[in-house]
Amino acid sequence: MQKEIRQDKIIGSRRFSNYFWAIFLCIGGLSFLLAGISSYFNTNLLPFANPAELAFIPQGIVMIFYGTLSMSLSAYISATLVWDIGSGYNEYNKIENLVKIVRKGFPGKNREILLTYPLTNIRSIGIKISEGLNPKRSIYLCLNDERKIPLTPVQQPNTISDLEEEAADLAKFLDLKLENL
Repeated sequence: MQKEIRQDKIIGSRRFSNYFWAIFLCIGGLSFLLAGISSYFNTNLLPFANPAELAFIPQGIVMIFYGTLSMSLSAYISATLVWDIGSGYNEYNKIENLVKIVRKGFPGKNREILLTYPLTNIRSIGIKISEGLNPKRSIYLCLNDERKIPLTPVQQPNTISDLEEEAADLAKFLDLKLENL
C-alpha cells in the first residue's frame, strides 16, 4: 500500500523569513508611529530617542504614515502565518490513478484548494531552472493539454542536484518521462 501512494508535504507561509519580517515590521512600525505621535504631542514616547523635537509637519506626518503602513504589512504577514496560506500536500495515488494537489487559501468558501488530475492526463514531469538575480528552480506536472502545474513551493531555491533527484524520483514513481522546460 505504501509503495502505491506517495504524499509530499508542502510548507506554506510558516517559514522563518515570514516570522522575521512580521516581527521586524511590527517593531519598526510601532517605533515610527510613536515617533510621529511624539512630535504631535511634544512629549517623548520613545525612551531611546527624542522625537518630540521633530516638526510635526512634514516629519511627524511622514513618520505616522510609515508607521501605519509598516504595522499594516506586519498584520497582513501575521494573518498569513496564522492561516498558514499555501500549505498542503501533493498526493500521487497509483491505486486510484490520481494526482491530488491540496493547498490552503485565504478564509472563505474556497479556503481549501483541491486540484485532481488522472494519471492518464499527465504527459511528463518537467524541471525549469532559471539562474540570475532571482533564480527559479521548480518541478512541474506537465499535462496532455499543455498546462504546467507547479509542484514545488515558493521558497529559497534548492540545489540543482536536489531538484533533479526529487524530480527523477517522482518521474520514476509515476512511470513518466522527465523533461527540461
